[in-house]
Amino acid sequence: MRHLHVANLRKSYDGLGVVAGLDLEIEPGVCFGLLGPNGAGKTTTLRLCPGLTEPDSGEITMLGFSIPEHAREARARIGVVPQVDNLDPDFTVRENLLVYGRYFGLSQRVVKARIPELLEFAGLAAREHSRIQTLSGGMKRRLTLARALVNDPQLIFLDEPSTGLDPQARHLIWERLRKLTSEGRTIVLTTHFMDEAERLCHRVAIMDHGRKIEEGTPRELIARYIEPQVVEVYGDGAEAWAEAYGRRASERCERTGETFFCYTQDADPIVHALDREPSVRYLHRPASLEDVFLKLTGRELRD
Repeated sequence: MRHLHVANLRKSYDGLGVVAGLDLEIEPGVCFGLLGPNGAGKTTTLRLCPGLTEPDSGEITMLGFSIPEHAREARARIGVVPQVDNLDPDFTVRENLLVYGRYFGLSQRVVKARIPELLEFAGLAAREHSRIQTLSGGMKRRLTLARALVNDPQLIFLDEPSTGLDPQARHLIWERLRKLTSEGRTIVLTTHFMDEAERLCHRVAIMDHGRKIEEGTPRELIARYIEPQVVEVYGDGAEAWAEAYGRRASERCERTGETFFCYTQDADPIVHALDREPSVRYLHRPASLEDVFLKLTGRELRD
């Protein structure tokens, strides 16, 4: 049974189609990424799927339940990590888990039995009795993730799980999320960090203007849309170098701000030429999911 099925999902606000005919099929035990610029419809989709927002039309089936008709029953079996942590500052770490478990109708005995494992998962066993105000941003984010597991869900929705975290905290969150999928749980996440999606997601869907414009594994999408090698060129002489050599030496050469992105099958000639140019600096790297994202959604700033 698919953990999430979405067909021709639509939602408009003030006549503007925020989600415009979205189709998704998410299998058990995968991490599925919803990617898109600001305003693409990602967060609205994450609210529509568990029935937190009612769609204008379309079909949603989650864990075998039809949404929104049976949203209450379905939500009892999922976990949600919102974009902004909403932990209760009046409670300790332990009390936040205990009270949240009671929202699901779980007995105090059941929740208490799960708390040690959840604290260990979050790396907060030593902070069990700490007030929320004393926790770092990374600790709060890990506690919010652990709290979403209090009802032992098989499907977990995460809205930008690592925004605002330092690199150490991000990597710890990533390790915890990989552990969840290795246990057979399904994760649906949104993120603006393409390296996060490339590391964590088995499949991704790229959205823009409420529509799904592409879907596949990160590796499939990179191979489908982007030349294998990328050279980023910047510095005082970058524009002159690009006009004199870079644009004709690469299959594609695009500019964003002060940086020229040269996409090519073979970067060696470009790199050798750059080594003779003291007025420019460069970064040579393999193509990434971020390159796919920018090619499909554009490089212009979104508000």
